[in-house]
Amino acid sequence: MAERSYEVATVGELQDIDYRQNTHMRPVRHHFGISAFGTNAWTTENVGDRVMPEHEEDAGKEELYVVLDGRARFEIDGDVVDAPQGTLVFVRPGGNRTAFAEEPGTTVLAVGSTVGQPYEVGGWEMWAEFHPAYEAGDYEGVIEASREKVEASGYGGPLYNLACCESLAGRKEDAIGHLRAALDLRPSLRDLAKEDSDFDPVRDEPAFKELVG
Repeated sequence: MAERSYEVATVGELQDIDYRQNTHMRPVRHHFGISAFGTNAWTTENVGDRVMPEHEEDAGKEELYVVLDGRARFEIDGDVVDAPQGTLVFVRPGGNRTAFAEEPGTTVLAVGSTVGQPYEVGGWEMWAEFHPAYEAGDYEGVIEASREKVEASGYGGPLYNLACCESLAGRKEDAIGHLRAALDLRPSLRDLAKEDSDFDPVRDEPAFKELVG
């Protein structure tokens, strides 16, 4: 029997990931295995809940936000944008943005990619559930909780982040091994590793110097 040419899911069926700044992310791209562009949904329960973390995207990245349910209040570069259901909000590269729920159950879909470049699947959504513990400095906890899943993911980004945690936890051999695997999958991370302070504990190791050049 031929494989279907489509897949269907509701936002509520997707994994609910507790993310930064008390937000909840639904990994749309990861769920479907989309490789041409990035897309995730952000969900809330109550009025006043933050829809997505305050942030600026990487250089050159454009994002479109679609209000699927409820009503959102976007704050972009100091401006306030009222966005009822059905509203499209396009944010150009460099714009600082966040949003808050003005109605219970507000849900926003984000779609983005980098101008002039093919989309590179980083797998950050898979790492998202472990990121709050990383920010809290619970490196050993992150390692134990994430290692098996990250190693099986096939994504360079999460392997890089795991290596960061291992470096900070004093697991030098593991850190260098996972960094090597990350760079094999995603060579563009090499420049980041050269300057990343998470690797200061292993920076003088000959194997690290060989990896980053």
